Amino acid sequence: MTARRWTRAGVAALLALAAATAVTPASAAPAPQLVSHAADTRSLPAPPAPPTSVPRLVSGLGKLLTNPLPLLSSLLGPASNAAPGANPNQRTLVLYDSTGPYAWLGEAYAVEAANLISHGSAYKMQPVAQYTANEMAGYTGVVYLGSTYDEPIPTAFLDDVLSGSRPVIWMNDNLWQLTQRSANFTAQYGFTWTGFDFSNTPTVTYKNTTLQRDVLAAPSGLLATTITDPAKASSLAVANRADGSSLNWAVRGSNLTYIGEIPFSYVGFNDRYYAAADLLTLLANPATPNRKRALVRIEDVSPGSDPTELRQIADYLYSAGVPFSVAVIPQYKDPNGYYNNGTAQNISLAGAPAVVSALRYMQSHGGTLEMHGYTHQYSNVANPYSGVSGDDFEFYRAHIDSANNVVYDGPPAEDSALWAQSRMTMGKLNFTLAGLPTPTVFEPPHYAASAVDYQVVASNFAARYDRGLYFGGWCPNGSCGSGTPDYSKLYGQYFPFLVRDIYGSPVIPEQLGNVEPVPYNNHPARLPADILATAQSTSVVTDTVQSFFYHPYLGTSYLRQIVTGLQGMGYGFVTASAVAAG
Repeated sequence: MTARRWTRAGVAALLALAAATAVTPASAAPAPQLVSHAADTRSLPAPPAPPTSVPRLVSGLGKLLTNPLPLLSSLLGPASNAAPGANPNQRTLVLYDSTGPYAWLGEAYAVEAANLISHGSAYKMQPVAQYTANEMAGYTGVVYLGSTYDEPIPTAFLDDVLSGSRPVIWMNDNLWQLTQRSANFTAQYGFTWTGFDFSNTPTVTYKNTTLQRDVLAAPSGLLATTITDPAKASSLAVANRADGSSLNWAVRGSNLTYIGEIPFSYVGFNDRYYAAADLLTLLANPATPNRKRALVRIEDVSPGSDPTELRQIADYLYSAGVPFSVAVIPQYKDPNGYYNNGTAQNISLAGAPAVVSALRYMQSHGGTLEMHGYTHQYSNVANPYSGVSGDDFEFYRAHIDSANNVVYDGPPAEDSALWAQSRMTMGKLNFTLAGLPTPTVFEPPHYAASAVDYQVVASNFAARYDRGLYFGGWCPNGSCGSGTPDYSKLYGQYFPFLVRDIYGSPVIPEQLGNVEPVPYNNHPARLPADILATAQSTSVVTDTVQSFFYHPYLGTSYLRQIVTGLQGMGYGFVTASAVAAG
């Protein structure tokens, strides 16, 4: 996964260095821009800033949408989209805005919400405009994501929310349509909205934990609320302004939980996104268990790895009673001799018996092998670094721009289901020829692949172990896979627990990142203290899995700090297969 492969001399120098320092109106709003955050996770922008005028009531569509309630089986489809271990008695309806120039954001926000909800229940995703009277009766919970100011919301939906028959999470815009539809909203719910707040609110406090909120989200505002009856409503989380004051970020009254923004924009490592993830999973499954599990994955192991380093890692983790995964690149390629004095290298697992022996040793000491691409590089061209296995993207094209940012260009020209299948087949064959078991878990190199490639992964492996990369247009009207992916509108998502994402794969989570002793591509250095700080943020999520990855060429010192730190927080290490089972 890591963005760079450092030379041994370079690593030694970096370790020495690290040791020395250790312990406006909507019509005038600019178009949202995709940004790259830490660990190459692509983050969604926020919705455009709302107008400065007072929100107005929009006439709903409910009178026109009066179809009888469909059968539950037709709502959910023939196969469940819930993750293993989800509550089979729960069903969640995810509604989103679909009008205006940023309608693609509504779909993207819904995808992120649905991915999280899959941890607790099956779900259906659709535009709110398609809601029909009494539709929520077929579900145990409802989520509405208001990303378009004054989206025409069916009165049938407003009336069904106000009936109190189902718990509802409402995010961001258009709460005013609900309050104006009610004759006594404040009396019923014990809170009301007061207006948009555009001040800088850099943190959110949830469960007595401070979570970060990117300054780029400020221009979209937070719809502030005030509690009028503490006996009926409570504040679940507060947003903290830079001047020390605060306002409600999430409130709950009766059946309604309201969040003053859509917290899927500009998401960082220690983000308020975790508060939303917790609220969504508890809506999806109120009986979510509160397990405290941890995962560690040893990254970028290939036929070019040092067997001694691999055995040292295995010895330490075994002595600490820690099971682990090993991300294996089955074919090592350095087509231009970038690390070999100009002489090309192409080494299979079978051609590296010492590495195979070390992998067997890792297996005997608690390691489970997974497949990390076929070559973890694309060709003899930089993509974007060197063309060498472990450095470059394999299933996606990328380059580095003049500002030292990694830019995602799109799938390779030859990308297809057949092309992706051939690489996965060759990778599996390499394991077989080396006498190693065929992995059942796949990790796309650099957590990047096309929508087609992700579907091929789902048909070849029992699970993925990564962060997903998603694309606008893939889920028209909530039907994922029926649209054409727009690779100019890509976004990434990490998970604090097991999900089944929109490509159909159970996704074993990894959200803590990895040790990077020095900055790269405008990402800051990341040391064990940073990883443990993210773990503290993640801990607000019920049933979180604290998951990180680690490169064996860094030795064991950093690894010990992270492992003991997570154990000190009460987390027990388990196998990835245990997490994948639900």
